[in-house]
Amino acid sequence: MNHSNKSFLKGALLLSTLLGSLVLASCGAPDNLDVSQQLAMPNPAAAPEGGKAETSNAPDSSQPTNKVPQSSPQLVKTAEISLLVNSIDEALEESSKIVQQQQGDVLGLQDDKPQNSNRRETASMQIRVPQNKLDPTLNALAQLGIVQRRHLTAEDVSTQLVDFQARLRNLRQTESSLLKIMERSGSISDVLKVAQELSNVRQSIEQIDAQLKSLTNRVAYSTITLQLEAAVATPTSRQPLGSRMGNTWNNATQSVTDFTTNLVRLLIWLVAYSPYLVVLGVVSWLIYTQRKKHHPHPTIPSSKLEE
Repeated sequence: MNHSNKSFLKGALLLSTLLGSLVLASCGAPDNLDVSQQLAMPNPAAAPEGGKAETSNAPDSSQPTNKVPQSSPQLVKTAEISLLVNSIDEALEESSKIVQQQQGDVLGLQDDKPQNSNRRETASMQIRVPQNKLDPTLNALAQLGIVQRRHLTAEDVSTQLVDFQARLRNLRQTESSLLKIMERSGSISDVLKVAQELSNVRQSIEQIDAQLKSLTNRVAYSTITLQLEAAVATPTSRQPLGSRMGNTWNNATQSVTDFTTNLVRLLIWLVAYSPYLVVLGVVSWLIYTQRKKHHPHPTIPSSKLEE
């Protein structure tokens, strides 16, 4: 009897424990979720020691990204490179080949030949290449000799390009509006005013369009200034004695010819102006004779001569 009572008490205690657990679980769950939703909810990650749960560092895909793609800067690049080479002529020839390979152009060339053996030969070349070919061109030119100086500058003209494009767009809209106004009927004075304004707008469009094209071309093509200097001075060849004597004779005969030519030209000028010279001579003689008559030379008395 006592054993049956103990078994009954244990069963009642176990049943009350289960019921209490169910009641507590139902109270802890949200009111608006049913049992299936509670079972479908994922279990939170276990909190580490210290009682703080770990948070995930993964980005929230539900939040919109406000990243705006950045356009590349528009740069006007200018480069200078100075080389010390063994032969100026060979370096110029190789430079022209490099420019042609890089789809560029030679804008200018200057070759200074020394007049004496104490000076070195120098040369300079202005080169224009596409901007994406700038670095390969500089590297290829640097292989022609010893690099003495290398300089590169870049100017950001993005703001200027955007400004020109905005102004050009606004002017074209103004032009379109003026054309629509001219299509309407109106007085002659109004039409003339609109036509004058349209002419001014079109002139501004042409100017800004030219500036925009020039700036765009400067961005698309880079300029390189190549300076070349010979490593050693070029020796001047001494002419043989016969050649020098022949040159001296030629210079002397040329000098005589020039002197004779100038003398003949002078005589021709004198002959051409001879009538005027004759008139001037006659007038001068008449003036002299008149002055001589009015101012005769004083005569010395004979008595004074005898003394």
